[in-house]
Amino acid sequence: MNRNRNLFFGICLVAFSSTMALLSVLWTPYDPLEINPDISLAKPSWSHLLGTDVLGRDVFSNLLAGSRTTLITAFLVVMITMSLGVTTGIGAALSPRWFNRTAIYSIDIVLALPAVLFAIVLAAIRGPSTFTAVIAISIATAAAVAQVTRREVNVLLNSDYVLAARACNSNRLRIVRRHILPNIRASLFIQASGAASIAILAESTLSYLGLGTTPPAPSWGRMLASSQQYLIIDPIVALWPGLAIIFTVLGFNLLGDGLREALDPTLRKSKS
Repeated sequence: MNRNRNLFFGICLVAFSSTMALLSVLWTPYDPLEINPDISLAKPSWSHLLGTDVLGRDVFSNLLAGSRTTLITAFLVVMITMSLGVTTGIGAALSPRWFNRTAIYSIDIVLALPAVLFAIVLAAIRGPSTFTAVIAISIATAAAVAQVTRREVNVLLNSDYVLAARACNSNRLRIVRRHILPNIRASLFIQASGAASIAILAESTLSYLGLGTTPPAPSWGRMLASSQQYLIIDPIVALWPGLAIIFTVLGFNLLGDGLREALDPTLRKSKS
């Protein structure tokens, strides 16, 4: 931890955002949905630490509640992304050549479709919701995870220990469990960290466009969207959700870089 500063600061930022989300479950200074026009766009004070928005809602309370919405969405996206992407990548690498090529073309097609565009299509079918955002982001990021996993598994399948396992009549399930998954574990941790940062940015973008979390549920993207028309009057209102998004995404990116430095033996040797 002393040598790996990326890992240290990444853990600190992610822990801070996670603490905000957990704290919002138990306590918020005010009801995030409580409207009080008498204190509209109030400046930061002891009674309202980060001020209030145009409807008189406490910004700090909304920030806490929004962290819960955003991080839960990111957690669901990571779970679905890693499950779908890793399964698809390993399955494509172990499948016959014709199926492997079909999987490659399918992954490339999905990668060519931005998550926002896919969310617009889903929103037109099912309507804007957190579920729509989770599905759209998960499918888009799972394709990238499947592509990286397939390439790494293809390399491992040609390694000496996998060839030896095949010579000993080990079945595919045993090879995946004993030889492939342990050797791509570091890559999976890094990809999960990257998927979390992408999920937070994508969820905030979709909520900002009105395709993600729907009001009155607070989210950082919705807070940015509701405050943009008052930037000239009180620009500090949009500052807080923007900083929350920046620092949380930065935390997951630093966490991924730190894990790569800690788990990649070639980087450890070059630094030592």
